[in-house]
Amino acid sequence: MDEKKLKELLHDIDAPAPDENARKDATRLAIEAFEKKNQKNFQGYGKTDRPIGITNNLWRSMMKNKYRLSGLSGAVAACAVLAVIGVPLFTYNAMDSQSLNVSPVGQGAKVTSIPGEGEVSPEFRDAIIAADNQRVEEAIQNGSSTLPTPIGQAKKARQEIAEAEADMAADAVSAPPAATQANRAMATESVQMGFIAPTPMPAPDIIQPSYQDVGQDEFTDFKDNSVKLVSEEPVSTFSIDVDTASYSFMRRQLNNGVLPQKDSVRIEELINYFNYDYPVPETQDAPFKPTVAVYDSPWAEGKKLMHIGIKGYQLPADSKPRSNLVFLLDTSGSMNSADKLPLLINSFKLLLSSLDENDTVAIVTYAGSAGTVLEPTKASDKQKILSALENLRAGGSTAGAAGIKQAYNLAQQNLDKDGVNRVILATDGDFNVGITNHQELQDYVERMRDTGISLSVLGFGQGNYHDNLMQTLAQNGNGQAAYIDNLNEARKVLVDQAGATLFTIAKDVKIQVEFNPAIVGEYRLIGYETRHLNREDFNNDKVDAGEIGAGHAVTAIYEITPKNSDKRMIDDLRYQSEEAQPSSDMGDEYALLKIRYKKPDDGLAGFADKSDLITRPITFADADIKLSDDIRFASAVAGFGQILRGGTFTGDFSYDDVIELAQSAKGEDNFGYRAEFINLVRLAKSADKIE
Repeated sequence: MDEKKLKELLHDIDAPAPDENARKDATRLAIEAFEKKNQKNFQGYGKTDRPIGITNNLWRSMMKNKYRLSGLSGAVAACAVLAVIGVPLFTYNAMDSQSLNVSPVGQGAKVTSIPGEGEVSPEFRDAIIAADNQRVEEAIQNGSSTLPTPIGQAKKARQEIAEAEADMAADAVSAPPAATQANRAMATESVQMGFIAPTPMPAPDIIQPSYQDVGQDEFTDFKDNSVKLVSEEPVSTFSIDVDTASYSFMRRQLNNGVLPQKDSVRIEELINYFNYDYPVPETQDAPFKPTVAVYDSPWAEGKKLMHIGIKGYQLPADSKPRSNLVFLLDTSGSMNSADKLPLLINSFKLLLSSLDENDTVAIVTYAGSAGTVLEPTKASDKQKILSALENLRAGGSTAGAAGIKQAYNLAQQNLDKDGVNRVILATDGDFNVGITNHQELQDYVERMRDTGISLSVLGFGQGNYHDNLMQTLAQNGNGQAAYIDNLNEARKVLVDQAGATLFTIAKDVKIQVEFNPAIVGEYRLIGYETRHLNREDFNNDKVDAGEIGAGHAVTAIYEITPKNSDKRMIDDLRYQSEEAQPSSDMGDEYALLKIRYKKPDDGLAGFADKSDLITRPITFADADIKLSDDIRFASAVAGFGQILRGGTFTGDFSYDDVIELAQSAKGEDNFGYRAEFINLVRLAKSADKIE
């Protein structure tokens, strides 16, 4: 049935005169219904409609705009007409804006959805239900003459309009704007016929409310590295880390006026957030070379910092391999927030600008079940990719494991043996359907990395942010983990550092430092607590470690205490045997630095099974160099990170000391990241006082 015939049916219905008592009854019962429902409001997700806000916003809108029910015996008569004929009203579904569910008011007045529409408060919804559901049913059964139309005509009209609803619903799925216009036209017709007083109506284009959990962020619990006695544990071994998620999450928390929770602060990720101008080799044969400096600690008198930095070889533009990318995008209900799915979509739009024309992009989404939104498409067909991104909607529970499997399958089907094959997962990490056990997911990702497909992870949102799972997936998927808190961060990760994000130049990169017990009494590695490796893992090429992308900079800082210093934290043992004395050819060595890595054996498509080794002694000469701004600024960031984690080893070193050191070492700061850091320290100082 078309809209014209629907209007004709509505015009044929006679309305009785207004009834003041009915209006009062409707108002009273609506208030009682509101108060009863408001006691049971809750917030949910998945495919469940969220009652919270529906009753609240209805009553708030009615009171604010002073909606009046008139011209049809108030709410009672209006309910009788609409209940009999089953006219659908504006609709809303909290989690699935792509569905259209039309439900007659007289059958329960379910609030459902129309594509593209936000939350609306149907006029007189609760008033109608509360005041007249029972009366209408009794009237239908008894053939009461108080109905607005004869019973036979009403039943016939109800049947015909039910058929029209089915037609309109089918049309709306294929043409959402037309469905929206049809509903608006029906509402306008109701006003013109006198069903509703022509007082201000809420526009149906109100923005859909955001989903927001609070206090459910999850991070891996870990303790700060302790001080080690060189005579007992002379060797330190760890995997490098180029992730930056901790820094941007910390920034978001401080911008919200609160200190980040302790376990969200990984100091190495704060340090490695910044680019450092370390020297790099001229050829890819040696993808990096170490930069070393030894200098006095800014927070501990009598101690020194040992700074180790490496930077990945930067690929020339004409030597970049083709990329086979699969975007695995979380479109579940928990992503229904401005800082999640909308930011995700805009972030991936930015990534498209950094791709070459021959690169391919596919899109897989998951929400309840996984689905392929876009088959592999050349990046040159940008409009098709943009259209697929713009049509994404949030709704459903989170079948993340199913999505990961489908994305890997799609990447395998289009595997480019001479190119880069990568799945980029974007999510808040809330996997609640399918494989939810972290170990199972980790095992699956580990198996898939051996096929030549890597996995990078981009985190979004807060309140329900599962950093622990995303770190697990990225570390075992030979990829990077980043947290996108705003569009500038998306540009930094996906545009400015696209080469580092997409192109791996060295994998399984491990660092091992052996300290000289004749020179160094104690040492402490700052950060990298979650990247610890056993001593024997260093020479075992079967043990996975971190990857370095093109142009990536990685920094590690040790705090060391000279053997004869009175600032040592661990006393010598009374019955300790005589320590080894340095030989004449290593009396000036603090330590021996060793770096293992696997380099590409065929372009960037594959990597060697055997690792290469770089060794370099760290000597007194490294303590005589002039410190660069990069090295000094990194020490300021390291100090700040330790303060955020409780300042166990930083003594009286304060936020003001961090600001002073960072200001003096800011350098050129082309993109303003270092100036932003200084402002964040100021915010932390203010938040610390408040808390």
